[in-house]
Amino acid sequence: MRLVRYIMILLLSVAPLQLPAAGGTASFDATKTIFDHLKDSYEWHITTIGGKHITIPLPVILYSEREGWALFSSDVFHHTDTHRGFSIAREGAAEGKIVEQGADGAFSRPLLDISITKNVFAIFLNALLLVVLVLSVARWYKRHSCTDEAPRGFVGAMEAVIIMIVDDVIKPNVGKEAARFTPYLLTVFFFILLSNLMGLLPIFPGGANVTGNIAVTLGLSLCTFIAVNLFGNKEYWKEILWPDVPVWLKLPVPLMPFIELIGIIVKPFALTVRLFANIFAGHTALLVFVCLIFITMAVNKYLGSAMTVISVMFSVFMNILELLVAFIQAFVFTMLSAVFIGLAQPVHHGGDDKSK
Repeated sequence: MRLVRYIMILLLSVAPLQLPAAGGTASFDATKTIFDHLKDSYEWHITTIGGKHITIPLPVILYSEREGWALFSSDVFHHTDTHRGFSIAREGAAEGKIVEQGADGAFSRPLLDISITKNVFAIFLNALLLVVLVLSVARWYKRHSCTDEAPRGFVGAMEAVIIMIVDDVIKPNVGKEAARFTPYLLTVFFFILLSNLMGLLPIFPGGANVTGNIAVTLGLSLCTFIAVNLFGNKEYWKEILWPDVPVWLKLPVPLMPFIELIGIIVKPFALTVRLFANIFAGHTALLVFVCLIFITMAVNKYLGSAMTVISVMFSVFMNILELLVAFIQAFVFTMLSAVFIGLAQPVHHGGDDKSK
């Protein structure tokens, strides 16, 4: 979180800088450039060649009280500002989102927006790629017996990582129910890791800020929330609703049960913010270093040339650091999920733990 504060201070320092670009023909807004790359969109911009934007249009799926269901391609907004009463907001709280104009002339969000946005499309791609990678590893094991030579290359690396996560994270924290939750925890780990790595690629199909989107991290955290509370045993719920504390802490005011129930909500919130903040901060830092090149070049070409070398060096360093962060954040999310699941499988105080 300290890194987030430092980056936000830096953003505030560059926010008012809308300096003329080289040649004085256009202005460069650092803040807009940074957040345009970080936010979600209804299309996937790949590159610009000769002033022409190369983009992948994505399907827009809306439901409004006035129009009902609406399905169309996002590229219609390249030809017209309004399509069937819908348009993309250019300012305000709904900036970048599709809005519709009501009978009173006011713009508001549709009742339901389930469009396939850039991040959603990236999630589908990452999930498909993960399935292909896992099936390729599984196929190797189908073709070899346990007495054959140990796998090498990618299959060997996958085996080493899986063994590490299962033996060092899942089994120690979940306990005797480890086999039950191993598929979910391994899926979460590899999906987050793959999404983090794909987000570091500057070109398609990478570059999407998947795990730097709080809606995505919230969805992953809710999956852990369901796994913890839906499969928690009776002892877990007893410790929450009627913990072993003095009665005056439970009656007439249920102080301890209330605190325990708050803890149920705090756990997924911590998972959500931790993953989102670290990935978002890392991407922002990279973009800030790149924007410094254009800001200083607009001020003075000699200063810009010197800053280009420094920014490139720091960008390379940050990219290497982000590779480590991509693994660490996937590991931490999986470890905390395993810890929370393990806490929901406590052994009855009066019995023996047969797993020991």
